[in-house]
Amino acid sequence: MIKVGIVGGTGYTGVELLRLLSQHPEVRIHAITSRKEAGMPVSDMYPSLRGHVDLAFVTPDDAGLTECDVVFFATPHGVAMAQARELLAAGVKVIDLAADFRLKDTAVFEQWYGMAHTCPDLLEEAVYGLPELNRDAIRGARVIGNPGCYPTSVQLGFAPLLRHKLIDPTHLIANCASGVSGAGRKAEVHTLMAEASDNFKAYGVKGHRHGPEINQQLRAIAGDDSVNCLFVPHLLPLIRGIHSTLYARLNDAGQAADLQATFEAFYQGERFVDVLPAGSAPETRSVRASNTVRIAVHRPQPDTVMVLVVEDNLTKGASGQAVQCMNLMCGLDEHLGLTGVPVLP
Repeated sequence: MIKVGIVGGTGYTGVELLRLLSQHPEVRIHAITSRKEAGMPVSDMYPSLRGHVDLAFVTPDDAGLTECDVVFFATPHGVAMAQARELLAAGVKVIDLAADFRLKDTAVFEQWYGMAHTCPDLLEEAVYGLPELNRDAIRGARVIGNPGCYPTSVQLGFAPLLRHKLIDPTHLIANCASGVSGAGRKAEVHTLMAEASDNFKAYGVKGHRHGPEINQQLRAIAGDDSVNCLFVPHLLPLIRGIHSTLYARLNDAGQAADLQATFEAFYQGERFVDVLPAGSAPETRSVRASNTVRIAVHRPQPDTVMVLVVEDNLTKGASGQAVQCMNLMCGLDEHLGLTGVPVLP
């Protein structure tokens, strides 16, 4: 059994980790930390876990995290890098769901997250945790930077086109929308029901911290530093889900290609990426509470490709992907604990 610790178990990605790991056949949850809620039974905060998680929250000092095999950080940015060195020295694998180990350029990290990076040596060895595109490196990793929710959808949507060099990489557009849970479990005016419900709006229009992550990874996928993606996020009046609409200009090879066949071949055998039949339009409700991404590819004009991608921002966009990485790092079947059917209605 894999002994797992969760740092920061009170937020939405934390409870999603608990939901998934409590049903994982090879995992024993050792500790869940929260300084503020120490002593409170987890099921008091999240009644959905009653009968599934019998632990109480503990402080990080009392959690015995160095006794774990894997520790997940479902915490604000900056927490994982402050604790990772001690855990790695004890032989513990680290999976960070925040941004501490995503961006390879510390100056870019500091620009967008407003803090100094305290362990650039660990950042250098950290592996970006998108299994469909980085599986072999994840298997041998000690530190995982779990991808952002928006970047997951954008990368999986553009990857077949970039790898096969079918599009102009210098002018990509990602028009993406997320449910309110993507903002986290904190009290802010813009996420109040009276503000977010019955409304739809763009935000981060002048620049969003997921933009540098998206461009870094798309350049790695393409092997081309000229890749440039314009990313604009939007807030949807729903709790869970991401819908990304991606646009690119097809080059001569792309205009001659069978795009549907290209996507189907690229993701053949991928349990968690579903390429829909030609002409489809995926819906966020079709992936709710699952680790599945659904993709549809369209050619609205002879020289233009449009890719529609949906995912659950808390599962494949965060905690489910982290569990997928854990499975790979620990030599398990990648799909363990993640095969639940999406919830509908």
